[in-house]
Amino acid sequence: MKQIALKMALMCVACPVSAGEKPRVVELWPGKAPEEPGTIGPEKELMSKENVKTQVEITEPTRLISNVTKPTLTIYRPAKDKDTGAAVIICPGGGYWNLFWQIEGEEVAEWLNTFGVTGIILKYRVPRRPDEPKGVPARRPLQDSQRAVSLVRSKAKDWGIDPERIGIIGFSAGGHLAIATATSFEKRTYEPQDDIDKISCRPSFAIPVYSGYLKELLEKGMKVPAQTPPVFLVHGNDDLISTPEHSALMYLALKRAGVSAELHIYARTAHDFGVRKSDRPYGAWTKTCEHWMRDQGFLKASKRP
Repeated sequence: MKQIALKMALMCVACPVSAGEKPRVVELWPGKAPEEPGTIGPEKELMSKENVKTQVEITEPTRLISNVTKPTLTIYRPAKDKDTGAAVIICPGGGYWNLFWQIEGEEVAEWLNTFGVTGIILKYRVPRRPDEPKGVPARRPLQDSQRAVSLVRSKAKDWGIDPERIGIIGFSAGGHLAIATATSFEKRTYEPQDDIDKISCRPSFAIPVYSGYLKELLEKGMKVPAQTPPVFLVHGNDDLISTPEHSALMYLALKRAGVSAELHIYARTAHDFGVRKSDRPYGAWTKTCEHWMRDQGFLKASKRP
């Protein structure tokens, strides 16, 4: 019975989310990605293990991707009659070991599409390479995310996107990646590859959700430039995997730097709630975030010819 249930789950998660157009996949780099040894074997899909409620809000297995050596962007366009011209690059979590592709990738793109935003899932490099030690953020994913912002901005006209309304959202380790991208735009973390790398890699806004690593990085002197874009932080108060201090301290650092920031911490809420609907208070964060994006001016109707 367990084998049948697993097969059914795999069939369900293999179905693409409903959007205005069939998702398009674009390679991130013109050749081999920077510092990529290419020694970890072929890319693979797997199912996460069932977890306990005290650890995560969504306990059933979901689809993961690992062994990524060729980063890509998967583009989910909203229906044409809803399209606002805004876009958000999506960074799934997974501790920089795997990518929670279903719950923190495809489902996020589907949610963004519902209110007219193009969702662009970043398949960044995982797992950590031998020179990326456990306990600190891996460095290659930031190379991929910086390149992603510049690439999307370079294609903005072709893809019907406003280059000044390209945000980034991330979950868990991906939340750290979103913040790292939003605060590291002054210097590339890799040698420029082509003219795309001459284009700004500063996102227009950032949405880090139950992020990790931030507390330790801030304590070690992480800098927040005054030009950091607006940030919307979300966390669960009972998160044992990434404690809410990560987001709370990040909010205070943003405030000290004069950066527009909003923080939401939900009581009796653990890790890994993604964007799925819930009658619990944390289930309202997606609607609140949509309102924030609208209030910030990122959801204005696109100008069409």
